[in-house]
Amino acid sequence: MTDEPRAPLRRIVKLFRPYRGRLAVVLGLIALSSLVALASPFLLREVLDVAIPSGDTRLLTLLVLGMIAVAVTTSVFDVMQTFISTSVGQRVMHDLRTGVYTHLQRMSLAFFTRTRTGEVQSRLANDIGGMQSVVTSTATSIVSNLTTVLATVVAMLVLDWRLTLVSLLLLPLFVWISRKVGAERKKITSQRQRKLAAMSSMVQESLSVSGILLGRTMGQSPELTRRFTGASDELADLEVRSSMAGRWRQSTIQIIMAAMPAVIYWVSGMTSLVSIGTVVAFTTLQMSLFRPTVSLLRTGVEVQSSLALFGRIFEYLDLPVDITPGRRSLERVRGDVRLSNVSFSYGEALTLDDVSLTIPAGSSLAIVGETGSGKTTLSYLLPRLYDVTGGSVTIDGTDVRELTFETLAETVGMVSQETYLFHASIADNLRFAKPSATDEELVEAARAARIHDHIAGLPDGYDTVVGERGYRFSGGEKQRLAIARTLLRNPPILVLDEATSALDTQTEHAVQEALEILAQGRTTITIAHRLSTVRDADQIVVLDHGRVAELGTHDELLTLGGHYASLVGRDSLELAAA
Repeated sequence: MTDEPRAPLRRIVKLFRPYRGRLAVVLGLIALSSLVALASPFLLREVLDVAIPSGDTRLLTLLVLGMIAVAVTTSVFDVMQTFISTSVGQRVMHDLRTGVYTHLQRMSLAFFTRTRTGEVQSRLANDIGGMQSVVTSTATSIVSNLTTVLATVVAMLVLDWRLTLVSLLLLPLFVWISRKVGAERKKITSQRQRKLAAMSSMVQESLSVSGILLGRTMGQSPELTRRFTGASDELADLEVRSSMAGRWRQSTIQIIMAAMPAVIYWVSGMTSLVSIGTVVAFTTLQMSLFRPTVSLLRTGVEVQSSLALFGRIFEYLDLPVDITPGRRSLERVRGDVRLSNVSFSYGEALTLDDVSLTIPAGSSLAIVGETGSGKTTLSYLLPRLYDVTGGSVTIDGTDVRELTFETLAETVGMVSQETYLFHASIADNLRFAKPSATDEELVEAARAARIHDHIAGLPDGYDTVVGERGYRFSGGEKQRLAIARTLLRNPPILVLDEATSALDTQTEHAVQEALEILAQGRTTITIAHRLSTVRDADQIVVLDHGRVAELGTHDELLTLGGHYASLVGRDSLELAAA
């Protein structure tokens, strides 16, 4: 990823294209409001030059009523265009948020293993949130102010072209100053968003349950506080720099613009070229010109600053999706799984090399091997958390790359070593697998997973909130909840990734019973840490540095006296020592 992602204006404008009808209405309201507002200075001139000097009270009344009508009309138009433009802006922000979230949902597991969660959260919250004022009001503000400026200049020329030239003399200088300020703000904004992302990651990691446990037990809570304080201090400095960038230069512009009416009075008094009414009307127009001009210059600065935010969002939207869904579905899944000459690499070195396995429907395969031999990586290929680098993985003869994600999710169920539970009720966590599940189905799945009695004994039963990542439950309880959740989906193929390796012997026995129920009638692939749990597997494959070293039943592999026999011997010694 680049340090300074770019955001072409054409691409930003394209975001508003679906709402061009409503924007056309806004532009119409802005144009009408600007034209109506221009009537006030001319009405004022007639009041000062005609109605009051001649004592024509009827004309004076009509002119004053006209000025009031102009104020009411422009206010109504302003409220209407603000509502429509804000609604459009919020829809654009909604589109960006959902677009980024949807795109990230399609990314492979590799992206999330190398990206901090806080960074992703910051892009969705801080970056898109920082665009709010720009997206919701900038476009209409630019059009409104530009329309007002152009109409006002025309009206000023009608009143007196010589005074108009005096008023516009310094405008190019103001534009140049604002562009310089905008470039400076854009650079600071990019730095600020990176710092916000780092802080979001720090908060997400250190204030999670796991982070608090680690910080307290390691005695690092004061150090974590010191790091956060330092990051917050740097962010505060950036905020001050962003606020003060070009402030003196912009103040100079405002001072000059505020002094211009006085200059017009002086020029008019020295030359006696125009009437008092014309001077007052002209300076009124002049103020109407300066306000939108200053606003335009300020908006230009905001737009340049926001380009850094748009750039960061577009950077995520432009991430290549390395796993694209297929279009095929399977009517009746038998569960035949075949890996043909499969290779896979996270980088340059191969993690899996020329692995070929056949797992008949309804049979069980256990994968064993040393740490780093490629066991877990192999389990990720079937549900397409990663795609193979070479070879193929098929289900019932169909390459998994040809299947839709929905078909894969319905076909392959996973129970991993690390069970993830949402901060929600037990029922909600179970229904994540099957939103339409009835209460009876939840109970049935929990009974099969040997966890119903425990849930029923809780004060709130299935409405009990599990806490962040399920920390209110033990490892064995969480695993059985995960098994119940998978049972609700009823997948024909099951992948068990060291589902009992972190449990004590007694808990492991209870979870293993639940797993045996879960595996009945399914094609089961088990990644084993404790080899005692896979003795009855139909096939056992031993991986060594990503290659198939041995393949056979428990007895066959023991007879070989090779890798598997060595692993079993070591496992027996560890159990005896425990």
